[in-house]
Amino acid sequence: MALRAEWGVSWLGSHGGCQQRQRSQGRPTWGLSRAKKRLLWRFFLSAFGVLALYYYRFSIIRHIEVSIPMGICPTNTMPLPRDNFTGVLRHWARPEVPTCTSWGAPIIWDDTFDPHVAEQEARRQNLTIGLTVFAVGRYLDKYLEHFLMSAEQHFMVGQNVVYYVFTDRPKAVPYVALGQGRLLRVKPVQREKRWQDVSMARMPTLHQALGGQLGQEADYVFCLDVDQYFTGNFGPEVLGDLVAQLHAWHYHWPRWLLPYERDKRSAAALSFSEGDFYYHAAVFGGSVAGLLRLTAHCARGQQLDREHGIEALWHDESHLNKFFWLSKPTKLLSPEFCWAEEIDSRTEIRHPRLLWAPKEYTLVRN
Repeated sequence: MALRAEWGVSWLGSHGGCQQRQRSQGRPTWGLSRAKKRLLWRFFLSAFGVLALYYYRFSIIRHIEVSIPMGICPTNTMPLPRDNFTGVLRHWARPEVPTCTSWGAPIIWDDTFDPHVAEQEARRQNLTIGLTVFAVGRYLDKYLEHFLMSAEQHFMVGQNVVYYVFTDRPKAVPYVALGQGRLLRVKPVQREKRWQDVSMARMPTLHQALGGQLGQEADYVFCLDVDQYFTGNFGPEVLGDLVAQLHAWHYHWPRWLLPYERDKRSAAALSFSEGDFYYHAAVFGGSVAGLLRLTAHCARGQQLDREHGIEALWHDESHLNKFFWLSKPTKLLSPEFCWAEEIDSRTEIRHPRLLWAPKEYTLVRN
């Protein structure tokens, strides 16, 4: 460092240092103002770029991620995936997408199953399917009625269904005409101060309900967010012991980019070498026994984090992903079963079954 400093002084003294000082005296602010202008331009361009990415929801990145291969079903090294409700899945109908996992669980895509077979099997077993939803605060006014009305049109049509609406305002639950064999039960819950606490309260609340009336009257249960609505048939083909939903925003991403909890202090933490897929907490389901295990794990993990004064990055969803890493789901639903229209159109998304409603967080979370 000393040699470099001496070289700099020597160069200035022997190569026009006097001339340089004269230029500075003649135009004292020219060099400084040009530097400032460059900095200002860089700042504005950077700010514009960040805003563009924010408002266009990373559309350039979404175009690029389409080219990331999702893999295919390794059928030549393992038995064909078989499902209790659809029989042998027609994996050959969708060669462009993975239709099974490395542990042999089916990934359900449109055209890989016969919906009539699934419906007949569910009726043969005389199943009752539970659908739980939390509608707390302004979420009730904004989303619940549309959610329930669309569920009556598309969710388990022709099957026995019991809706469980958990809310802090039971009297505000809207009236929705229900079909034959379908019931709606309203369960009061406490209003939390923060929306994050509302989200994380789901797991202990669901665990308690599954150990009570819900677990006694339903054979399978699906747990959904209220700020979405059904647009296509969501039938018994989705049923299984532990059912996970591939997140619409992350199903193309490589494992090391997935937004798992990385803080090692958290019970939800996964290392960069762990994880299979990224699962969405807006849709998950399973048998009563399977969901009792899932909700117990997530509730316990959240409690451990609270005791250590930390909170997982994506709250209950982070703990859900940790559970599905340790206890592999027996069935995965493709992003067709829970899609966001904000994402550019994808050729592999043929018939969305459930769509995200517009996320008006400033309205419903304040």
